[in-house]
Amino acid sequence: MVRRCSWRTRCPRPQEELTVRKIIAQFHIFHRSIFLVYEVFSIQSRGTSCNSCLKRFSCRKLNLEYIDLFLIHWPVSSKPGLYEFPIKEENFLPMDFNSVWAAMEDCERLGLTKSIGVSNFSCKKLNDILTIAKIPPVVNQVEMNPLWRQNKLREFCQANGILLTAYSPLGANGTFWGSNRVLENEVLKEIAEAKGKTVAQVSLGWAYQQGVGVIVKSFNGERMKQNLEIFDWSLSDDELKKIDEIRQSRGVPGVHYTSKYGPFKTVEEIWDGEM
Repeated sequence: MVRRCSWRTRCPRPQEELTVRKIIAQFHIFHRSIFLVYEVFSIQSRGTSCNSCLKRFSCRKLNLEYIDLFLIHWPVSSKPGLYEFPIKEENFLPMDFNSVWAAMEDCERLGLTKSIGVSNFSCKKLNDILTIAKIPPVVNQVEMNPLWRQNKLREFCQANGILLTAYSPLGANGTFWGSNRVLENEVLKEIAEAKGKTVAQVSLGWAYQQGVGVIVKSFNGERMKQNLEIFDWSLSDDELKKIDEIRQSRGVPGVHYTSKYGPFKTVEEIWDGEM
């Protein structure tokens, strides 16, 4: 099995771009050995901006001919200006899906990216893209773990040839949006103890058995090794049934992308009721 390092970023700071460029040059890393993902942020989510920001990022800053995967980060735009998060309420704008997706398609046609996709899109918003797309999205990157299984969205993506990719598969503890709720779940602990695995391995193994892509991050060498040790065993039907009975709740509701001035007043509107 070939494994490639993945680096993903959104609206990268100049110092971050410089660091990645130096690493690529210093260690003589071939592009085929890494998988670069760029997420277009809200201030860049306009038809006139997608193409230029990817040219600047990949060609000029990293001295690369292309990016492997180009994603829309959230289905919302904001007023042009400096990167800021949280976005000010008065700066939110509705996304013009027609112009933005057309620009994403142009990026692929021009060879600036190998593939295009989205992130944090509901079934309805994905369907809106598919209705207008000449090049359909290959990926929808969303929160997914045993405590938020995304059954409806997973079925929709499978039916439409879109790879669902799970971020926060372990709950993203240590981030501003994450928690230890996955790693401290009693059902997962019980399964892990019975199988002689870690809770993280059970959660990652579960996601792998669902046929989705998985994004997991660690700075600990031993845990990185453990995260890869999920391919030579599987969860039983009984264990999968226990996981299916875990109460569901979103860990990333998207409240930072709601605004009384913007297109989404509530998190229910962001997800089109898919709560």
